[in-house]
Amino acid sequence: MTFLEQGERLAHNCAEAQAALATDSGVRQFLSTQARQEAAHALIFQGAIAWLAPKHLGNSPYLPAMEEYQALLQDALIREDLVETFLAEQVILEGLGEAVLTRIEQGLMKRAAPFGRLRRVLLQQEEAHRGIGCRQLERAIARGKADVSSLQRRAQPYLALTDAIILTLSDLFDTIHEDASAWAADVRTFLPKWLVTDELPGISGQTSVMRIESKPIAES
Repeated sequence: MTFLEQGERLAHNCAEAQAALATDSGVRQFLSTQARQEAAHALIFQGAIAWLAPKHLGNSPYLPAMEEYQALLQDALIREDLVETFLAEQVILEGLGEAVLTRIEQGLMKRAAPFGRLRRVLLQQEEAHRGIGCRQLERAIARGKADVSSLQRRAQPYLALTDAIILTLSDLFDTIHEDASAWAADVRTFLPKWLVTDELPGISGQTSVMRIESKPIAES
């Protein structure tokens, strides 16, 4: 839970910075909304820690891979490379979070755990954040601002770090009789197939509308 809280705070900081860089008003509004949602998610995980293991509240496991991921993402923000930030945050990092939360949700459902509606909303928001990232990459390809091979190449260090983040926690997975490598591999199932295979992206030039906080937001 502490790992997830850290990831949400990283996502919050990134979305805030992306909103300042975005030139499209619809995308900027979505990113501002995402930043607020990520901050709320971090508080949810903090509350879960206080509920499940209050003596560990405030503890921060040392995750060198997470720090390196943050450094890479920060470098992309400094370079104002919005395409790379969408790749690293909305697509890969959100994919990691969604993969982990989906695994956890499966166990919680079996145990009829409380707060089911809140958990569903959280997962839906994670999916929406990843969705806009995928569409922004596909539109960057369509406009000639990026190409598939370069995005695949740029994704590799980020994907290696998501593996390292999970595997660093392998001793915790052992205590619940889970295979950390299987959890790490799950991330790929939440990524666009063209990013991890030779499949071409399905690119649409049409404007789409995404509903966030009951408000329709047009994406460019």
